[in-house]
Amino acid sequence: MKRDNLTNDPSRRLRDSSRALAPALIALRRDLHAHPELAFEERRTAGLVAAELGRLGIPHRTGVGRTGVLGMIEGGLPGPTLAIRADMDALPIQEETGLPFASAVPGKMHACGHDIHTVTLLGVAALLQEMAPQLAGRVALVFQPAEETLEGAAAMIADGAAEGLDMALGFHNHPDMPVGSLGFVRGACLAAADRFDLVLRGRSGHAAHPYAAVDPIVAAAHFVTQAQTVVSREVRPLHPAVVTIGQSAGGTTYNIIPERVHLKGSVRTLHPAARDTAEAALRRLAEGIATGLRVTASMEYLRMVPPLVNDDRVLEPAVAALAAQFGEAALLEGEPSMGSEDFSAFAERVPAFQLRIGAGAPGRADRLHNADYQPDEACIPNGVEALSRIALDLLSRHN
Repeated sequence: MKRDNLTNDPSRRLRDSSRALAPALIALRRDLHAHPELAFEERRTAGLVAAELGRLGIPHRTGVGRTGVLGMIEGGLPGPTLAIRADMDALPIQEETGLPFASAVPGKMHACGHDIHTVTLLGVAALLQEMAPQLAGRVALVFQPAEETLEGAAAMIADGAAEGLDMALGFHNHPDMPVGSLGFVRGACLAAADRFDLVLRGRSGHAAHPYAAVDPIVAAAHFVTQAQTVVSREVRPLHPAVVTIGQSAGGTTYNIIPERVHLKGSVRTLHPAARDTAEAALRRLAEGIATGLRVTASMEYLRMVPPLVNDDRVLEPAVAALAAQFGEAALLEGEPSMGSEDFSAFAERVPAFQLRIGAGAPGRADRLHNADYQPDEACIPNGVEALSRIALDLLSRHN
């Protein structure tokens, strides 16, 4: 993917080089799309990434965080180390797009665009490696597994991926934004994600004689109802929060009161105080229901990832770089989302910024995690151009 120098004007050079790389990147994206791999299974994907980094002459390590790849571009001058991170894993979804490059793996699909993220970062790697003599610092290329399970960032960090970093860039394609647009959010942009398992145990019995049993289904129904009061009656209205029960499992047939019910739930918050309040309230509700309805309650509550907070020390120069490259009209200031993203594990350690890249195709209204998701592939060269320009400005010798 190497290109000859096209011009000394960085804006024109980045634009032309990104467009020149697009056909090869799109072809690679379609290959990855046809061969999706779930969390910590990304061996084929990681192999293709490592091969391309090797071809570009970029030193790299494989097996970082089990199936991650970590590359390093050395700038021509001393300076800080900037990480740029892309996720690689797919989802357990049966693809229904009918595209000629649709998933060839039953029950697995790149329905969140991580195939796009992977090739976008490879394009950035090609441009920044070519422009390395102009960089004052280093660029760590983080190809991360297992974002969808919110485990991959922590695994890579445990293997040293955050050591020596001074700042970090993340990015995600956004089908709710038209292709060609770029977005940002000030402060917290994505929510903390926590999950819980609640097992309610009663005493099984015949449906005709409920007085001789202890019904965990009734207890579970009370908990599900009361859990909805956590947000409406305990969390401050100005602190967004979501409590969702995603699974309820218990019972075998019509006329048997079961021994146990297992509830699985998710909690999303943007503020630390709301996070603490929600956990304490759910634990208290479970204990109260256990007392009131004679069941035993066992809750396992796991804090997965913190909120993703954009740091002005990275956001402000990044937005200025994007304005210089694309013009103010291309930039959209957005609102936080209650979705979550384990790039926050990097952002918790160093100043960071998550870029939103418009991927909405004209005439479509796509959604992430959907079996018919079809982002506009023009977002790939746009992302390459945007991230390369941010990196170039952040690692400018004038900073």
